[in-house]
Amino acid sequence: MILLSEKRLKNPKIVSYCKKYLAIFGLLRYNKCIPNMAALLKGVIMKKQSSYNVGIYVRLSQEDERNGESLSIENQKRMLTEYVSKQFDWNLIGIYEDDGYSGTTFDRPGIQHLLNDAKTGKINLILVKDLSRFGRNYIEVGQYVDYIFPSYNIRFIALSDNIDTLNRNSVALEMMPIVNLFNEWHAASTSKKIRAVKLSNAKQGKYTASVASYGYIAGTDENRTPIIDENTAPNVRRIFIMRSEGASSPQIAKALNNDSIITPSDYTYQRLGKPNPYISTHLWSAGMVRDILKNPIYVGTIVGQKYTTVSYKNHKKYIRDESEWITLENAFESIISKDLWDKVQEVNNSVSRGKTTRKGEILPLCGLMYCADCGSKLKKCTSTHTTKAKGKHQLVSYSCNNYANHGKNFCSSHHIMQNLIEEIVLADIKTNAQLVIEDEKSAREMYLTQKNALYSKQSAEDTKLLSQYESRMNELEKIISKTYEDKILERIPDDLSTKMLKKYLDEQKVLSEKIAEIKKSQANVDNDEKNIDEFINRLKKYYDAPILTREMCLELIEYIVVYERPEKHGTPRKVEIYYKFMSNKLADSRNLLLPQNNVSINN
Repeated sequence: MILLSEKRLKNPKIVSYCKKYLAIFGLLRYNKCIPNMAALLKGVIMKKQSSYNVGIYVRLSQEDERNGESLSIENQKRMLTEYVSKQFDWNLIGIYEDDGYSGTTFDRPGIQHLLNDAKTGKINLILVKDLSRFGRNYIEVGQYVDYIFPSYNIRFIALSDNIDTLNRNSVALEMMPIVNLFNEWHAASTSKKIRAVKLSNAKQGKYTASVASYGYIAGTDENRTPIIDENTAPNVRRIFIMRSEGASSPQIAKALNNDSIITPSDYTYQRLGKPNPYISTHLWSAGMVRDILKNPIYVGTIVGQKYTTVSYKNHKKYIRDESEWITLENAFESIISKDLWDKVQEVNNSVSRGKTTRKGEILPLCGLMYCADCGSKLKKCTSTHTTKAKGKHQLVSYSCNNYANHGKNFCSSHHIMQNLIEEIVLADIKTNAQLVIEDEKSAREMYLTQKNALYSKQSAEDTKLLSQYESRMNELEKIISKTYEDKILERIPDDLSTKMLKKYLDEQKVLSEKIAEIKKSQANVDNDEKNIDEFINRLKKYYDAPILTREMCLELIEYIVVYERPEKHGTPRKVEIYYKFMSNKLADSRNLLLPQNNVSINN
């Protein structure tokens, strides 16, 4: 029997499949054409061999576990090894196993090991319990069984399905395409059911993570409600407090390592009484710290349905749109307060995360200052000086990053000493704090007036744009409805109507996003009084601050604009301080003058 005729090999689809899957075995390469494919496969006949080297393949996916012991890996092994032992001249070479892997993809370690041994000739018979164990992707399973295995004279047996490629005329082999299709349908159906169960669990507030987050242990109730682990919860609080005070993630990781605090992964396996199977330095990293700092579980919040997969065949995860998440607040006891959480998120969203010095410090204003001319950040510079009074010592200053990297053709230095800029900022903070202490009512009215002046022009523009966008949205609704009607009644060609609908729907989506953005901005304006109160409360804390600290700057300052030194000696240096709650946030911290920041500087 000839496996493939020359006529079938002229079929582009079959040639494409063969090219793809034979390349796996090293028979063909992608970068070469395959003019001799017909000659390669013509006349390939499955011949019975005098002896067989057998590779047993077993698989159990997570969804299969619900079907009970009958599908367990142990039972698969027992059934197949017993069958091999009863055959004459069959040698069991190895058992290849995938535990917890879906059959919709062949990206499984066990199956890849099996295929590699088949490729190298180590085995010439593959034995599985049934086709679904081998795979649930009907196209790929068919390619292996019909084309690839016979071309290598590799015998394939699916025991329960009575499929044996040595007997090409069997009814079971003829029915194999239908069996493959059913297996794939089953995979799709099972995936749908699992997604429904996960959605239901998320809505009920069930904690579904296999291992509780660091700082918690999984409860024994039906929902596995997290319980605070008093052994590790203090470490979590310490991480959040340090970050709220301005410490960077690398700084926090270093502090934990210096105190010999074991990592979350090591602690988990220590509790289980097992060695950590992962390759690890057993040291805290900045990434570990950041993962903790952004996890809302520490304020008692469960976030479900955050991740999903492309399809039941493609298991690559991606993050859903935030509107699709299911969030349950106050679901269990929190480790940190909501105020501390909010403060840390504010620090994380600052225009600067801060770079540490050799001493492991972050200077108060590092990363918060921008050049008034080119908009780039000011860069910390260190120089060594020797004087009679101080001897050899270092001086810290800041200069325009654009100037420092590219020279005077791109910008001027904007050089300013660290002590000078810190004195300027501290004095301004204390001046504002004094105004609040002396007459809080008048200070509040002054700050409200400043904010109203800031938003008045923008508010007028937003109102005008909002009216235009909403008017156009109404027009689009009518146009889209009319286009659908024309399409159904065949008044316009189908391809044209499809093209028009896509254009109108895309425009509608863009406008919806713009409208939502404007309304959000307007809502923020309505919260002005609350923002002013928060600003005043923060100022009060630093009324008598002796020095400028990193924590103070991150709590009060949005960003600072530094102008070039005046040519005339003795002229005051111009510095503009933009405070939080009093100024707009930057959309992009890379450069002050980017269009999305909507910042204009009047020199």
